[in-house]
Amino acid sequence: MTRTDTTAPAAEAPPQAQALTHSLKQRHLSMIALGGVIGAGLFVGSGAGIAAAGPAIVLLFAGAGAVVMLIMRMLGEMAAARPASGSFSVHAEREVSPWAGFMSGWTYWIMLCCGVAAEAVAAGAIANSLIGLLPAQAWMALFMVFFCVSNLAAVRNFGEFEFWFAAIKVTAIVGFLVVGVLAITGVIGDPPGLDNLTGDGGFFPTGTSGLIAGVLTAVFAYGGLETVTIAAAESDDPKGNVARAVRTAVWRIALFYVGSMAVVVTLIPWDDPSIASSGPYVTVLDEVGIPAAGTLMQVVVLIALLSAMNANIYGASRMSYSLASRNKGPAFLTKVVRGVPAPAVLASCAFGFFAVVLNMVSPDKAFTWLMNTTGVAILVTWAFTCVTQLRMRARLEREAPELLTVRMWGFPYLTWVALAAILGVFVVMASSEGGREQLYVSALLFGALGVAGFVHGRRNPVNRAGQAA
Repeated sequence: MTRTDTTAPAAEAPPQAQALTHSLKQRHLSMIALGGVIGAGLFVGSGAGIAAAGPAIVLLFAGAGAVVMLIMRMLGEMAAARPASGSFSVHAEREVSPWAGFMSGWTYWIMLCCGVAAEAVAAGAIANSLIGLLPAQAWMALFMVFFCVSNLAAVRNFGEFEFWFAAIKVTAIVGFLVVGVLAITGVIGDPPGLDNLTGDGGFFPTGTSGLIAGVLTAVFAYGGLETVTIAAAESDDPKGNVARAVRTAVWRIALFYVGSMAVVVTLIPWDDPSIASSGPYVTVLDEVGIPAAGTLMQVVVLIALLSAMNANIYGASRMSYSLASRNKGPAFLTKVVRGVPAPAVLASCAFGFFAVVLNMVSPDKAFTWLMNTTGVAILVTWAFTCVTQLRMRARLEREAPELLTVRMWGFPYLTWVALAAILGVFVVMASSEGGREQLYVSALLFGALGVAGFVHGRRNPVNRAGQAA
């Protein structure tokens, strides 16, 4: 069937669904782009990556960061052309198939919910070590309640929370990089030289197996960037704001991530047990010898985790609201209270509370399980994004080129490069025993989700424009 509509986005809400507000500003979006991603993966999970891959973690973060820059450019192109609270899920439904919209949207929702849970686990442990008073599980539950309530408030309140949380994180990371460079150059203490990079097994101390084990850690660390394209739909200038946020956020995050890992493995032996127990950032500052810097960084890490929880609850609630509004989820999720999809917020918080129980049952494995599930979900989401952008860009160039205010670099070649890299990660994971185990567990989860999407599509046929038949 030939499309005749070249300007209207795929329908996102049935008549009974209530509209969201548009009170987020440019400064909110810029910080949401940073806040959603700088969290457990960087401050906590990167320690496991360093332990697995050694100094080569820098290459893994650089490689993952390069793919992320391409993915974000694709998302920015699509979001600037057609802003929607369902972001790439809406576009996948319109450009690929209803099944693709269902699968990509709910996969991303699972990813964000697992991220919320992982951040709650890590934040609870840090709060327990810093403050005490309550067991880690009690802190986890307390944080979940607080951010669940805050996300039920007006979206502008969420934006302000995230703006200041993210500002603290960015300031701390910039300060960390400055201190790290001063320590590496010998301005603070004795310069370490290249001993930690080339000694103790060399730059690739654990070989191929270590690189494979560290891949998913690097991927997990970048998850959450996509939230800015979801938040754009609730801003006062969706197209202009998302374009500016995407352009500025990507290079900053790449610098923060790759730069941080380079500082850590240059100053600290990769097999130092403190990297895993205390975290790489705290370990570096303690090693440098700045008074109370390690404790201060622990506070910053806690704030970072809480900020990421806040952003991911927001993103998960908007994605589930969008899916339900397009008849791809329970209708009760479309209810809006004072401009906020309250049932969607509560549903998205539920898994975080489940993580409290999971941590009680298996505290040693909870964070790793959540991190691995999140990593695989991110890869699935990115693959859908690549396919969708290939279809959408080609159609817009034919039908509405004026909407392409943000353009993917080197289209279509770099889109294919990103898709090949994502598929390559799956192949690499399948080549190791540990990676295969992660793939098996994730395949069961996402396979069931795929079947549900297929059944839903058969029961709810949708025409080529994305409208319910």
